Amino acid sequence: MRTKTLLLTAALSAVGLSTSMAQSVFSVNAVGFVTVDVPVGLSMIANPLTAPTNTIAALFASAADGTTIYKYDPVTSQFSVNTLDLGEWGRPNDTLVPGEGAFIRNVTAATFQVTFVGEVSQGTTPPLSHSVPKGLSIQSSEVPQTGKVVAELNFPATDQDTIYQYDNAAKAYVIHTLDLGEWSGGEPVPKVGESFFVRKVDTKPWTRTFSVNTP
Repeated sequence: MRTKTLLLTAALSAVGLSTSMAQSVFSVNAVGFVTVDVPVGLSMIANPLTAPTNTIAALFASAADGTTIYKYDPVTSQFSVNTLDLGEWGRPNDTLVPGEGAFIRNVTAATFQVTFVGEVSQGTTPPLSHSVPKGLSIQSSEVPQTGKVVAELNFPATDQDTIYQYDNAAKAYVIHTLDLGEWSGGEPVPKVGESFFVRKVDTKPWTRTFSVNTP
């Protein structure tokens, strides 16, 4: 038991899975789970781990009935609407992979939890990478870490990019714009399991070299 505890502590330290949004985070080596609180109303969520099946039906099997997930398509500039009704998702084969994000609406009277189970995304040669398109899109870190979005998570920011983090309590966006190298309101710090809207002035890859042994 003590050995397992030491391994667990080392892995958590390496991966940096510390966040108020993810209330319970456990990881041994590169496999583990992240539990995310889904508050009443609208919030933004991300899948922080690569699961065996990254479908909405598999990832959100524990969601409360009536839950709706809105996934934004930057090509069409429209949301797909996916509602859990009587235990069945309207679009069960839709996916949510690390690096993507979505809005989630909890229509119940209380917070519920979603537990993501899978592997920590790692990449050195080649590194982890996905495209952040010009214009609006919803993004998240492929690595389950919280931290400053550029300084620690290596988001490919360009001057005049704007990041919109949704505040569930205020029911409004917290807006951060990069102007002459400075973020208005301070540099955004997404939590583990949190996604955000971004308006980019150009298309760039979000590239990250990451290993649980050398984060």
